[in-house]
Amino acid sequence: MSSRIPLPYAPRVLELFQNPQNLGRMENATITSSAGSPACGDMIAFYLLIDEKSEVITKSSFESYGCASNIAAASQLTIMIENKTLEEAWDFTWADVSEALGGLPSVKTHCGSLAVGALRRAIRAYYKEIKNSKPEWLPTDLSKDEKHALEEEALADKLKKKYKL
Repeated sequence: MSSRIPLPYAPRVLELFQNPQNLGRMENATITSSAGSPACGDMIAFYLLIDEKSEVITKSSFESYGCASNIAAASQLTIMIENKTLEEAWDFTWADVSEALGGLPSVKTHCGSLAVGALRRAIRAYYKEIKNSKPEWLPTDLSKDEKHALEEEALADKLKKKYKL
């Protein structure tokens, strides 16, 4: 008999887990990024197609290795950022993603943070690799979500080494 207690997922989380929107690799993406690690169980890759003149995200997609919350959070964020400027997309937080999903179980809030961290990495990479500039609105210091992604990746590396995975 299992001692696991099912998590109380909101209907929107279950809907996007069972029928994710914008799922899959985008071959013609302007920029891609990822966050997380398969070693810890959650990983998200983001693909953005950006109109370089207007800096509007015209299409976004994701790939996920993870739980229902991870898949739903990434899917929800792709829905939220389409047709937004990079600056508007940057302003979304894990709390915005969680709210749009109808809430995430407290042990799964890191999934929203990981999705936002991957998105913000993509935005930073776009300005560094494509534009070779940094707009005034883009912070120099890493955001909480970006730091969270780095912390998860560092932890996964430590576990991987410790258990020789």
